[in-house]
Amino acid sequence: MKEYLALFHTQSAAIRFARELNKMGIKNETMPVPRKLSTSCGIAVKFFTNKKLAEVLSPGISTIYEIKGGQYTVKYRQQEE
Repeated sequence: MKEYLALFHTQSAAIRFARELNKMGIKNETMPVPRKLSTSCGIAVKFFTNKKLAEVLSPGISTIYEIKGGQYTVKYRQQEE
């Protein structure tokens, strides 16, 4: 099972995403954004899944990192408009 951390533009987007993951049965945890990463709202959602990221993407996500051995690798970044 892969471990991911999603960052958001707003707190409401983070809360909405956590609820969506719960409905899909995906284990998740809402938490402060780690200091080495930055975001505008300060809330992140850590989640664990083997699904493709395209299956869990939600509006409001700015970046998704995969966490491996304490290292963060960008797996998704919202395109600038």
